[in-house]
Amino acid sequence: MNNSSLATAAFFAAFALLAGCTGATSSVRTLPAPDVRAVDPLFAAYDSPDGPGASVVVIHEGRAVFSRAYGLADLQARTPATPETHYRLASLTKPFTAMAIMLLAEEGKLRYDDRVADVLPGFPAYLREVRIRHLLNHTSGIWDYEVFVPDTQTVQVKDRDVLELLSRADRTHFPPGTAVRYSNSGYAVLALVVERVGGMPFARFLHDRVFAPAGLRSTVAHEEGLSTVPRRAYGYVAGPDGFRPRDQSPTSAVLGDGGVYSSVEELVAWDKALDTHALVSAATQRLAWTPPTLPDGTSARYGFGWFIDDDGGRVRLSHHGETSGFTNAIVKYPEQRLTVIVLTNRAGGEPWKLAQQLADLWLGTRATHPWPFEAFPNSR
Repeated sequence: MNNSSLATAAFFAAFALLAGCTGATSSVRTLPAPDVRAVDPLFAAYDSPDGPGASVVVIHEGRAVFSRAYGLADLQARTPATPETHYRLASLTKPFTAMAIMLLAEEGKLRYDDRVADVLPGFPAYLREVRIRHLLNHTSGIWDYEVFVPDTQTVQVKDRDVLELLSRADRTHFPPGTAVRYSNSGYAVLALVVERVGGMPFARFLHDRVFAPAGLRSTVAHEEGLSTVPRRAYGYVAGPDGFRPRDQSPTSAVLGDGGVYSSVEELVAWDKALDTHALVSAATQRLAWTPPTLPDGTSARYGFGWFIDDDGGRVRLSHHGETSGFTNAIVKYPEQRLTVIVLTNRAGGEPWKLAQQLADLWLGTRATHPWPFEAFPNSR
């Protein structure tokens, strides 16, 4: 292992020790109160009475210390966006899917090193060496199912269809566990594992075992015709004549990798549940927030549902989410008990940069590195 890798390993080991000692106590230092008048100019592109908007929250010590919304949630109805507006989270869903697996692992119903093929009937035979852990941290090497969905597809793909799509390949990008490559397929497969091991549909498992215990009253893994999204934002894309609807795509019905709808208001409860270990133990949460070391000695920079990196000596957790008509971001500094979430109902934009700028305001410093997803193959 090179010196850089040793330093990174030592840093995350120190964080694990600190987290184990402090649990849900207050942050290491009191964060400064920034001038919130500096926030509105950052969201000028979303602050239009005629365009799709954004909702934002800054969470410190388990409570919202800043919350605001801009623009419209529904252009046709001219419904303003609010902190209670529910957006399609896209890949911000992945921490919820990972949490479902973590709950089952704590109950002894599966192990992270179980072969997926031993748990899930119909998993392609060429993926025999793929483990649950590999799916969680994107080290499986499996292909992204979207590459097998033709542009002419009209019927929406669902999680169960991903197995058939994966069967169209005959190899992984690399031997499982040896490298990292972001794959939505992994989280669709994890949703199927949850259904199989948990004994109920994935959407119900999330509601009963994750959302409700965490205090998320209206967050939903949305299934058209089966569930309703309250105060729903609809997605849009910019065109030469203004914004036009772009709310669904052929892959929008896949739940495990991106099908949850929630609001920034609801996500305050989710963030608190993570920090107070309301769903899984502190040891399990530390495992989720510790990236594995690859055989070449480098960090995978992805745990269980979270990108993880070292930002100037602080652990930084993050995720972005992009899907048809929605672009979102979350950044979390667990030691400082600071989280920023930005949800938008438009394609494009860079809300992760806005989220980081808000975090920098509250931390009183500037981030030292770009978010790790920007260097990940196939992560958008």
